[in-house]
Amino acid sequence: MKIRLVSAGRDKGPTAELAQEYAERIRHFAELEVLELRAQGSLREAESLLGKVRGELWALDERGSLLTSPQLAHRLGRLRDSSQALTLCIGGDEGLGQDVRDQAKLVWSLSPLTLPHRLARVVVLEQLYRAFEILRGGPYHK
Repeated sequence: MKIRLVSAGRDKGPTAELAQEYAERIRHFAELEVLELRAQGSLREAESLLGKVRGELWALDERGSLLTSPQLAHRLGRLRDSSQALTLCIGGDEGLGQDVRDQAKLVWSLSPLTLPHRLARVVVLEQLYRAFEILRGGPYHK
């Protein structure tokens, strides 16, 4: 399975280290590419993000659907089993453009709280890793 995580804004702080840790764990299960695009404002970001989409698109947005970890694992397993690629998009400071949300197969909310994109990236990667562990029957998810 190929997964692409595209986000607006770069991260050089402590969240970058944590994101890298989960990215390495995910790479035991799937090919993962993490792309950080330059923050440009909502409209330009939408165009840049949409230009990087491969496969099914999931948009991260606080107004989206809340999922449990097992529900996420089920969705991810369905894509994996059908050999579909997945692109997840995280917007910058102004959030995701409406075009990205409109084209997404899933608009996924990590929380009703607004999260900074750097923290959202870590949460997404951790949850993807957790989903793969659930699918494998591993001990990580209890």
